[in-house]
Amino acid sequence: AAGMRFPLALCLGLVALAATSPSPLQRRVVREVLDYVNGRSNAQLLFKEQAVEGAVEREDPSGTFVQLRVSLVQTSCKKRTQQRQNCRTLENRRKPTCLACYKFDNSNVPKVLDKYQNCGPSHQLAVKEFKHRDEVECRAVEEAGKSSDALYLPGMYAFSKGLPA
Repeated sequence: AAGMRFPLALCLGLVALAATSPSPLQRRVVREVLDYVNGRSNAQLLFKEQAVEGAVEREDPSGTFVQLRVSLVQTSCKKRTQQRQNCRTLENRRKPTCLACYKFDNSNVPKVLDKYQNCGPSHQLAVKEFKHRDEVECRAVEEAGKSSDALYLPGMYAFSKGLPA
């Protein structure tokens, strides 16, 4: 039994490490948020992430829920440029914050089951009404794919009920 303790310690070390750097799913959410903002905003200049805060990642049998806040900053790069590595950040420009909640399924290449994102000035996201709505929306996203969703699949539900006992 003494030999069994070592791998556990190793695993715990890895978990502690993971807390500091974003997981692959968290990085994917950040990429999705950037695509969303850069695709939607009418600004000519690209946004990039400045900070990622408050990352939550929870697994349940139906998949993985990821929630995080991304602080964005506008860069000197135009949207049409392919070269996006050395974009200078423009400090005096607006810096929106995006709250993103994503639910991924358990497949090898996780698919998005549901998502919610809200971007705006950070002071606006802190307003109680907005915060409340974000919480409600994110809870709904986290529930995606859980067994209670059987109710939303009437065809499947009726079929399973109609089978001879």
